[in-house]
Amino acid sequence: MSGHPSVHRHDLDSARVRALFPALGGETVFLDNAGGSQVPRVVADAMHRYLVESYVQLGADYALSRQATATVRQAHDVVSVLMNAGSGDAEAGKVILGASTSELVNRLAQAYAEVWEPGDEVIVSEAAHASNADPFMRLASGRGLRAAGLTVKTWHVDPTTGEASLEALRQLVGPRTRLIAVPHVSNILGAVLDLGPVVALARSVGARVLVDGVAYAPHRAIDVTAWGVDWYVYSTYKVFGPHAAALYGSHAALAEVTGPNHGFIPKDELPRKFELGGVNHEGAAGIAALPRYLAALVGEGERADQPLERARVEAAFEVITRLELPLQVRLLEDLVRRPDVRVIGPISSGLERVGVVSFVHARRSSAEIARAANGRGLGIRFGHFYAYRLCQALGLDPDDGVVRVSFAHYNTMAEVERLITFFDEVL
Repeated sequence: MSGHPSVHRHDLDSARVRALFPALGGETVFLDNAGGSQVPRVVADAMHRYLVESYVQLGADYALSRQATATVRQAHDVVSVLMNAGSGDAEAGKVILGASTSELVNRLAQAYAEVWEPGDEVIVSEAAHASNADPFMRLASGRGLRAAGLTVKTWHVDPTTGEASLEALRQLVGPRTRLIAVPHVSNILGAVLDLGPVVALARSVGARVLVDGVAYAPHRAIDVTAWGVDWYVYSTYKVFGPHAAALYGSHAALAEVTGPNHGFIPKDELPRKFELGGVNHEGAAGIAALPRYLAALVGEGERADQPLERARVEAAFEVITRLELPLQVRLLEDLVRRPDVRVIGPISSGLERVGVVSFVHARRSSAEIARAANGRGLGIRFGHFYAYRLCQALGLDPDDGVVRVSFAHYNTMAEVERLITFFDEVL
């Protein structure tokens, strides 16, 4: 297991990182990180501290309430910097916090249902997680408000490779296109979508772009300003934080819709107008502590009470990429050589993909492989991972789906070698 030449070098680098995560001292090998990452100690401690020291309602003038209000505000500020939302600009977008990506996209779809007209069109990617497509399909089925009669078009993938051509998207875009919803990274394929051409096509007809960044955000730095997207959503619990999610909306996109919060709240009181009942306070405390982890990741120590700077975000994700890339290289190298294995997604190992690696076997079911691995303490998964239509398009049984291995930067090469040893036995 430890004989591969890159094991020792990589694992020396990752040992310092792993020490910051309390859960990583056990026997389980966490290789289901696309479903949810582990939480660093500073995040867990911040949530505990909030619950025992300042668990009060926001908005009052006594000290603890002011402190709690500042914590929630800080969480929004942290996510704004993480997304590079341009928080210092009056025309910048806003960050909305919610319970999950699914909930936030549903909230957005219902807001659009009040302004779209019958005959308007939405394009959804066939590679999408259901959370980024189903809310609009429900509107098209007549369960919306004024959007009953909405047309939903599907940007289909190649049934062999899973790739979706830009020309195919171009054929779908028209004068009634109102929104294009795409995954930045498919949570099965692992490939990174170039957002630039998608945004350009949307702009050519005055449409908006909604990007599901859930499978991208744990691996690379988000930059909504550089990409020019209108909406970008990701799950904070997959980026070393609490079970919550964040939705960025550009200034122009937010101006078109009204959030669903109480009628007495002004339309332009953002993000409050979109945050029904407020956000999870202890979750916000955890998000607000994430800069301390990013500081430690780049070797600055867990600096307390330091505003998060964009430069530190980018430096931290450079470290994350450097630690993750050898892991996907090694695993793909092994899977590609196996004649009975079909890798679902790119077999390349560069920056055009992230460490989400899926495959199927010619004779063994995905369920059989994953369950056998679980019996060895290897935490991998099988299934469609809510990309049900993608599995169908690729000719797979969605109920059995794929075997998925998903890395985080705290995984080690020794863990990958342990997984490969298991594959030698069962594949």
